[in-house]
Amino acid sequence: MRLPNGVFAPYTGIPTNLLFFERDGPTKEIWYYEVPLPEGRKQYTKTQPMQFEEFTPIIEWWKDRKENGHAWKVPVERVVESGYNLDIKNPNGKQDLEHLPPEQLAESIRNKERRIAEIMAEIKQVLADGIKQ
Repeated sequence: MRLPNGVFAPYTGIPTNLLFFERDGPTKEIWYYEVPLPEGRKQYTKTQPMQFEEFTPIIEWWKDRKENGHAWKVPVERVVESGYNLDIKNPNGKQDLEHLPPEQLAESIRNKERRIAEIMAEIKQVLADGIKQ
């Protein structure tokens, strides 16, 4: 289980993931289920922990397991190849921010600033034209 935000906050931004293994023999696939935060919540805390009711959709899903936006399965071979690292992110979830080299990041910022300056000049012109009329 990946622990929810708030358990190690502010040190990590990982979601809560439950992992399911086979009990009746060697595991061939590991099911992952990412538990979404309740509406309006940014994280779990000591004073606002997970509630049992939040597991209801997971229990229902378990009866007829299918991959979806919250659930996915991973072949055990992939885990073995990764050195038994079970920290596998939801392939349907949001992607991590891309870390650009400093030169590319600086160029991207310069381009955005140029575009902002162009838009501001256009706004000033529209305002100036509106005042003249």
